[in-house]
Amino acid sequence: MTQPLLKVTDLDASYGVLQVLRGLNFEVQSGEVVVILGANGAGKTTTLRAVCGLVHTSGSVQIDGVEVSRKDTADIVRRGLAHVPQGRGTFPELSVMDNLMLGAYVRRDNDVDADVDRWMDAFPRLRERKDQTAGSLSGGEQQMLAVARAMMSRPRLMLLDEPSLGLAPLIIEDLFKRLADLNREMGTTMLLVEQNAELALEIANRGYVLEAGQIVLSGTADELHSNDAVRAAYLGA
Repeated sequence: MTQPLLKVTDLDASYGVLQVLRGLNFEVQSGEVVVILGANGAGKTTTLRAVCGLVHTSGSVQIDGVEVSRKDTADIVRRGLAHVPQGRGTFPELSVMDNLMLGAYVRRDNDVDADVDRWMDAFPRLRERKDQTAGSLSGGEQQMLAVARAMMSRPRLMLLDEPSLGLAPLIIEDLFKRLADLNREMGTTMLLVEQNAELALEIANRGYVLEAGQIVLSGTADELHSNDAVRAAYLGA
């Protein structure tokens, strides 16, 4: 295999004296969708925050072979990473348009306006509401805005933390279809944390199972979907 786009080695993470992650080792190849499954409190959100440099860590995080674990979050973003946090993380007092423009703050090219049009075409409700504040949008619309804002940075790797949280089933299905389309049509690599294991495994290439801050199982999406322990714990089978 080629050099991973993201390689995590012996990663520990803690909040003060509370250690949350213990010796994580995983990787994401360019163009993949990789899912991390786990119960509440397993350390899934902390894993994404550790990759972004938002929590104290030891160990190694490499993007394209370059060590980033001791770099500022802004430097990591400039290397092509975008983070869609749990709860969507939009700026509620700013307009839809301003949220999108903030997504492009690291760019220095002349195609920002064209990308605004691209993502408003991809998510037509955002165009209809471009002058409204993000806080006035529905939950599904805010999630679409969060994904579009992340894509405005033209990321090579997008981290998504529980994108289905709090959304109605039909909106969740539509969102996951759009994520699969982004991966297939634009080659956007994704590391996805999600409790809706069924949908996550449908769009993923591979996955890892996290328990108490440690990876206890890994495999292809098909292997995890057919694993009895995974089915019992996460698929309701």
